[in-house]
Amino acid sequence: METRSQWGTRAGFILAAVGSAIGLGNIWRFPAVAYDNGGGAFFIPYLIALLTAGIPILIMEYALGHKYRGSAPLTFRKINKHYEWLGWWQVFISFVISTYYAVIVAWAIYYAYYSLTLAWGTDTQAFLFENYLQVVPAGEVGSLVPSVLFPLIIVWLVALFVLFRGVKKGIEIANRIFIPTLVIIFLIIVIRAITLEGAVLGLQAFFEPNWDKIFSGEVWVAAYGQIFFSLSIAFAIMITYASYLPKKSDITNNGFIVGLGNSSFELLAGIGVFAALGFMATVSGTSVNDVVAGGIGLAFVVFPQIINEFPFWNEFFGFLFFASLVLAGITSLISIMETYIAGLSDKFGISRSKAVLFGGGVAALVSLLFATQGGVNFLDAVDYFINQFGVAVAGLIEVIVIAWFLRKVTNLQEHANAISDIRLGLWWKLCLWIITPIILGYMLYDLLRTNVLKLFDTETGNYEGYSDAFIMYSGWSVAIGAIVLGIVVALFKWTNRSVLEKEDE
Repeated sequence: METRSQWGTRAGFILAAVGSAIGLGNIWRFPAVAYDNGGGAFFIPYLIALLTAGIPILIMEYALGHKYRGSAPLTFRKINKHYEWLGWWQVFISFVISTYYAVIVAWAIYYAYYSLTLAWGTDTQAFLFENYLQVVPAGEVGSLVPSVLFPLIIVWLVALFVLFRGVKKGIEIANRIFIPTLVIIFLIIVIRAITLEGAVLGLQAFFEPNWDKIFSGEVWVAAYGQIFFSLSIAFAIMITYASYLPKKSDITNNGFIVGLGNSSFELLAGIGVFAALGFMATVSGTSVNDVVAGGIGLAFVVFPQIINEFPFWNEFFGFLFFASLVLAGITSLISIMETYIAGLSDKFGISRSKAVLFGGGVAALVSLLFATQGGVNFLDAVDYFINQFGVAVAGLIEVIVIAWFLRKVTNLQEHANAISDIRLGLWWKLCLWIITPIILGYMLYDLLRTNVLKLFDTETGNYEGYSDAFIMYSGWSVAIGAIVLGIVVALFKWTNRSVLEKEDE
């Protein structure tokens, strides 16, 4: 008898999976990555990366979760007890990400409020770092910043409420509301952006192909990296979400829908962002290249500047932009948190409510560090190391373990084909056996090589020139700590033995 929670409908699962994939990175990371790596020419390696790594791994994780009916730790434990640690490693990566991701969503909430009066003024960079975040030198913690703390409390209350409600009544219903709302809001933003003066200039810069760059290895690494990070692969999310699917679910089709849906939103974000950047370049009398930015700088410095220059309804469109960040962020946060809630419940046999209270409560307490005056520095270092040396490495090891060591590719293919309209063929096997491991391996090599070269770029030789001590305890220790904790928790005995004794679906 099926006792595990289930999605109410296929659409509910797809919206939740799309909600997890569509996050802040789609809006503020993809446009800048595409522009810096050949513009229109970048879409060729990007599409190839989607078809040879993104969707194949996505389908693999769906098949894993659906077949073994469990969170990532339970799934790997059922496959082979010696690899349970890999699932917990992914869970702890998600835990770390959730602690600072919630803080960025909190910033977006307060900036939505600021947009109503354009309170950030003309010097938006100084306002962000000096007035709003009240930043102190790296390594110092400082005091809690009330304007970050209060919206952060709201973020946690919303996320915990949704998760308390469960999979069907909580996560599914939330995504049925948030994702369509996000798409509508962003469509309004894009339509307005492309009608601005200079929008064509920005779109030309975004889509104009630089064919010389397509032969650069760095561009291909960037394409695979963007696909890998944007699809929530190796976060334990998709394995967990797929474990809630009914027995008869079209796994392969779902993988294509979610993968293509995520990429479509990224393209939409690129159009909206670069149309706005073209407008900014026009009114300021500079080139698009001079105003291009990514990450926090794009969202909280450049976009407020753009909103200031809007000919009318500045406050309204400012509010819509930051509301879109809030919606994209909260759906991703909920999916990230579900990984450790499901893991705790599966292993220790505690109720969902207790798992939400414990896992979410600890994450909320840790997140207070990022709500301090020194929080943005800690956030910057933790984000870089947990993504670059956590997610990327975990993804590579996951594929190698499943494809090479455990040789489960054929088994998973048979499982997916038995319930899916689109049958997986040799291309899927080749992607997981050869293409993806080689590409991810090269990405890791390139990452390590690049970081070695950085030793000569700054006084300290560290990322962004941070001190050795700061990088050690806020960077390397976090990335290494995630895998160490994963191994430690895997050593604990399973309190909830019943989930291990169930036959595989």
